[in-house]
Amino acid sequence: MIAKTTASTATSPVGEVGPMLPYPARVVEIKEEAYAITTYTLVFEDEALQQRYRFRPGQFNMLYLPGIGEVPISISSDPGEPGRMGHTIRYAGNVTRAISRLQVGDVIGVRGPYGSAWPLERLRGQDLCIVTGGIGLAPLRPVIYDVIRHRADFGRVILLYGARTPADMLYTDEFEAWEAHDIQVHTTVDRADARWKGHVGVVPMLFYHIRLDPKRTTVLTCGPEIMMRFVIYEALARRIPQERIYISMERNMKCGVGFCGHCQFGPTFVCKEGPVFSYAQVEPFFGVEDF
Repeated sequence: MIAKTTASTATSPVGEVGPMLPYPARVVEIKEEAYAITTYTLVFEDEALQQRYRFRPGQFNMLYLPGIGEVPISISSDPGEPGRMGHTIRYAGNVTRAISRLQVGDVIGVRGPYGSAWPLERLRGQDLCIVTGGIGLAPLRPVIYDVIRHRADFGRVILLYGARTPADMLYTDEFEAWEAHDIQVHTTVDRADARWKGHVGVVPMLFYHIRLDPKRTTVLTCGPEIMMRFVIYEALARRIPQERIYISMERNMKCGVGFCGHCQFGPTFVCKEGPVFSYAQVEPFFGVEDF
């Protein structure tokens, strides 16, 4: 059973009752983004709880369906509007496929937010290069919203984004608005169709179409690990220090609070110390098998 909460029993969605306790949230909007990828917008049933809920770009929630299981999903919505929690989900396992059968008005369990965030407060005044592939744009979308809300606090902002095909690209209906706020959007696909007029190739190749100032640029990247590995190589080749390259790791997270050990990565737990790390933090372990 999904636990109910009141203002007296919790001060955050995690709650004082216990960090493993999910709270009921209702599906208020469903938007198909691409094949087998959909964004679900959730609102906590407890209005007081919803009013207290806050998250930082890069954090995730645990979504729970009774009798089926629980899955960690990055929060992909605007942190400036925490009353509506967006989760962009790719159907890949039993839980996410069960979520795909939800309809507007259905209830799902939520606990969170968990994990570390993109360090946007420390990056004020710097240039940002956001590099991502596929559904990796979801945990970086809140960064873009935050940048737009505080656009004068950042320098040059560039988005390098790639997908397998044009049809697999997420949030394409927002690109024009992002560019209107002086965010440069560069896209590429692995396989083009007859209508595609942009770049064809892997995401790291987009670095060759831009110029970066290594003294003031920070790179934020999320996507397949092999993609991030080459993004790091390209960033380092442009003299961007390890401390200013941030990655979001994906691991098999079960508890979200560092109890179970499923997501251990070297000496750290991705659910607790991550999912956002500087490359300097994980360099000895990144790309090493069984880590």
